[in-house]
Amino acid sequence: MKIQWKIKKKRGNFRPSLSYHITLEDFEKQLAIHAVRIESQIPVIPRAHESFCLPGENERDPNWSPKGFHLIQVPYFKTGEVSEFIRLPFRESGDYPEVEASFRALRQKYEAKVSEAYGQSPFELTGGLEMSRATGKKVAARVTADRLLTLFAPGSADKADTSGEASGGDFTKMAG
Repeated sequence: MKIQWKIKKKRGNFRPSLSYHITLEDFEKQLAIHAVRIESQIPVIPRAHESFCLPGENERDPNWSPKGFHLIQVPYFKTGEVSEFIRLPFRESGDYPEVEASFRALRQKYEAKVSEAYGQSPFELTGGLEMSRATGKKVAARVTADRLLTLFAPGSADKADTSGEASGGDFTKMAG
């Protein structure tokens, strides 16, 4: 996985923006790992749709504290890449150590999943079944009898009585 990011800020009261791009390697896509998501250390700012923050307002208020943090995630294995944008809080210092720390945490969690999935070795199973020995014994006598009838009396096997009784009628009636 490759993670690239850029933080850019205009001069003045403009908020910096974080743009990042995450790309999976081909072998990672082939592992079909579910997209890993973490809660980052990057704070969600109030009125994030505004590109500026005036002194004393929102995150520049001395009493401001974040109410939540952004979720960041690895791209879905079928797409293999994601690009995102996050507006960062205005800071006089221009330091955003939580950005790198968050991407490191994401990478660590994802690499654990990669190691786990890579440990699942590929395999192929084949199988087959034949008639059981018990069934073979049951039908062997009948198959042998049919073959003998076919050899010695062609056409007789088709007419053979499968009920086990003698054919030819009731002899008691013929006698009397």
